[in-house]
Amino acid sequence: MVVVGLTGGIGSGKSTVGRLLVERGALLVDADEVARQVVEPGQPVLSALVERFGDRVLQADGHLDRAGLAAIAFADDEARRDLNRITHSAIREEMLRQADAVAAADPDAVVVLDIPLLAEGGRDRYPLAGVLVVDAPLEVAVGRLLASRRMTEAEARVRIAAQATREQRWAIADLVIDNSGDLAHLKTEVDRVWAWIQTLDKPRSG
Repeated sequence: MVVVGLTGGIGSGKSTVGRLLVERGALLVDADEVARQVVEPGQPVLSALVERFGDRVLQADGHLDRAGLAAIAFADDEARRDLNRITHSAIREEMLRQADAVAAADPDAVVVLDIPLLAEGGRDRYPLAGVLVVDAPLEVAVGRLLASRRMTEAEARVRIAAQATREQRWAIADLVIDNSGDLAHLKTEVDRVWAWIQTLDKPRSG
């Protein structure tokens, strides 16, 4: 099994790259999806979040109000650090568990770990054969967030500023995927990436 990390800032188009890699044969473990799984009612992570932030982060049915929690976290640095401290370990452990399950079923699989905050936490937390960084200029990312997520421009810029810089993500990259153009350009970039992945045969840490 080859495990590759995929990361990129909000609005970079990372999810689209993940989908295109799946079309080429990769198996995707998505940190955002795992993050939903670990905060289901009854999970220890949800209890810890309620203890830290109070019942205001719960919906009436007892599920996490993800949008409400995000609004709190992105407005306050300490709150965001606490959110990351509570959730990151559980997300990492579940992602690795799912990757191990894939390996058990298919030892030759290419597994892509989609990790939005890989630059913030460090690539050495995962046994990665390589790291892919999806990159787009700031104004392109802002425009995508306005169009696809119904954010205001101010909200989009706050979300982007709260994440690692483009330079910090470039620093951990083995390959940078340019997503400043159209879908046809991105597909060409992903073809290049897929060919590179086929040359990888050994995981590495750090």
